[in-house]
Amino acid sequence: MEQEVVLEFLQKSEKAALFTIHFKNDNESEFTKFMLKYRGDAKLNKDYQRIIFAVSKCLEVGVLERFFRPEGKVKDNVCALPIESGKLRLYCLRLSDKILIIGNGGVKATKTYNENVELSGYVLTLQKFDEILRMELKKGTITIEQMEIAGYEDKIYKL
Repeated sequence: MEQEVVLEFLQKSEKAALFTIHFKNDNESEFTKFMLKYRGDAKLNKDYQRIIFAVSKCLEVGVLERFFRPEGKVKDNVCALPIESGKLRLYCLRLSDKILIIGNGGVKATKTYNENVELSGYVLTLQKFDEILRMELKKGTITIEQMEIAGYEDKIYKL
């Protein structure tokens, strides 16, 4: 079943721009859903705070590769926060040192995200969106320059 999704701007600093994806049939963006779900969780508070700190650090110094653990496949941009151990994961698309698309995440209780239906779904969504972005870039319908993604504003993507 195809779902409609839009790219949504979150925040920008001198070093980075943050975006998220938002399913048209949902009230909240993927990153907002993650924050609402785990913000008040006492058991996962340390992991949650570590992730939020890493996101704010990206705004401060840039979307540096060392902040992220590679996830997904070699050919995509899917990565996860935090880099160090913890039970909570937030999946993202790191497009460059200046652009991050934040997805959703959850508790990783299995050895790999593939073994967890929820986490696997978040990664698969980002992989599909990454593939769509690459096609749009190739066609020239969107462009990426420094911290700007141009041409996405009025587009609805089908996943």
